[in-house]
Amino acid sequence: MRIDVWSDVVCPWCYIGKRRLEQALAETGDQAEIVWHSFQLDPSATNDDPRDLPTRLGEKYGRGRDWGVQANAHVTEIAAELGLEYHLDHAKSANTVDAHRLLHLAGDLADAGQVSADTQGRLKERLLKAYFTDGLPVGDHATLTALAEEAGLPADRAAEVLASTAYAEAVAADQAQALAYGANGVPFFVIDEKYGVSGAQPVEVFREALRRANADRKPVTLISAPGATGDAACGPDGCPV
Repeated sequence: MRIDVWSDVVCPWCYIGKRRLEQALAETGDQAEIVWHSFQLDPSATNDDPRDLPTRLGEKYGRGRDWGVQANAHVTEIAAELGLEYHLDHAKSANTVDAHRLLHLAGDLADAGQVSADTQGRLKERLLKAYFTDGLPVGDHATLTALAEEAGLPADRAAEVLASTAYAEAVAADQAQALAYGANGVPFFVIDEKYGVSGAQPVEVFREALRRANADRKPVTLISAPGATGDAACGPDGCPV
């Protein structure tokens, strides 16, 4: 089973959705290859915005800082139910394009067998924890290089990518693909290129999507006439007559 996930590393519901998907997989016992795709909630964000997160949220939605504080408290409470520790009062503004470029690097190196197959997933987890729990600047190149190395990427390769524009087109292509699927927000999950789950849905929704995907992959039940030998078919060695 393959699960493609579009998300951003500064999206609180993306971290929650990741945990709910993981819980569903643990409960069903399904094995899945999870591929992380890029989606920037705010491509215009900067790495040096002096405003705190509640202020940025309140101004973005035109509701004021107090609303931003309440919104953060609400999502922090939900995250805690899943064992996630949010410290949104320490969250730093970041443009996430460079973090996404490193995730693409991790995927490519894993495909080439140069790093372990789970490196992209470990980097995704580390980036999310860095932003939501550790209050680290996930738009800063030095920080990103250190996080990439923690996740198993060669530091020199990570630094090389960050110093260039490598994978910028792949990030844009991911965003375009999400929009083509009809995803205007994240997280967005696609299972076996057939079943989509939009948002950080409850665990039971993910379980149902996994069940349907598994049902589609069950072997075909053969139906034949009584006493048929199965000779009326052609195979690699020819056709019996």
